[in-house]
Amino acid sequence: MTRPVTLFTGQWADLPFETLCQKARSFGYDGLELACWGDHFDVAKALSDDAYMRNRWDVLNHYGLKCFAISNHLVGQAVCDRIDDRHKSILPERVWGDGKEDGVRRRAAEEMKATARAAAKFGVKVVPGFTGSSIWPYLYSFPANPPDLVPNGYRFFAEMWNPILDVFDEVGVKFALEAHPTEIAFDMATADMALEAIGHRKAFGFNFDPSHLGYQGVDYVGFIRRFGEHIYHVHMKDVYWSDHPTMAGVFGGHLAFGDARRYWDFRSLGHGSVKFEEIIRALNDVGYEGPLSVEWEDGGMDREHGATEAAAFVKRIDFAPSKVAFDAAFERK
Repeated sequence: MTRPVTLFTGQWADLPFETLCQKARSFGYDGLELACWGDHFDVAKALSDDAYMRNRWDVLNHYGLKCFAISNHLVGQAVCDRIDDRHKSILPERVWGDGKEDGVRRRAAEEMKATARAAAKFGVKVVPGFTGSSIWPYLYSFPANPPDLVPNGYRFFAEMWNPILDVFDEVGVKFALEAHPTEIAFDMATADMALEAIGHRKAFGFNFDPSHLGYQGVDYVGFIRRFGEHIYHVHMKDVYWSDHPTMAGVFGGHLAFGDARRYWDFRSLGHGSVKFEEIIRALNDVGYEGPLSVEWEDGGMDREHGATEAAAFVKRIDFAPSKVAFDAAFERK
């Protein structure tokens, strides 16, 4: 088993699609995880223009690249969030509209349904993304949350996402939530709650990304073992967290990424605190055979250097599980 190593294009949306394909191949990647922003993958064009879809595959094939996932984090965020002016900067105009909360949410939900249809038409089976969360602002509960606030938040998540997931079921595509602060699931406990809220339906699972779990103190290897059958996609992304007290703790102290006073910060693969060999062993144990997608973020490193180094790192650290017991040769025949 050799898992393909892909590059998530979300952090490269400033580059034209073909330019990025050319670079990704030169960096050593097997394929791309296409983001639905920039000009990398346009959901509306994909559904309305067959020539657009053919062009995307023609360019990918020209550079010897595959595509296993279409990601729509930005629109997914608006499905359950409390909408404010921050969302305007990340949403397509057709989703933002007049900016009124109920309308934005409704249009975002329809766009996520369209994303499922576009992914199916494009021939991929997984859409990683975000869900948003109406209850994330109440994480630190003072004044105390009323007892029904969190349960109502999960009911609202189910109310908004079940109709979307119905379309995912219809077209044979799965949605993979990236468990992440600001989402309905951001650790193991909330991942359990999210699955329970939607009845553990198969259309909904996770895009495993250790970088959003480790600095919180979450058992990121345990996440794989607990939710293995629901892990539909994997991001390879590193994060550093300090082994001693810092000026700003887990909440970040309103300091920008890259500030040395932070307790944690994203790092290029192999330069942080994540134990990737344990991740590979756990992925082998749960039978994950999908792509390992590099989500490259490191404010202190040139991105082309980092992306090249990261592709080689993943190919070096990945390995197939054993098909035999190592001591089987000692058995008497």
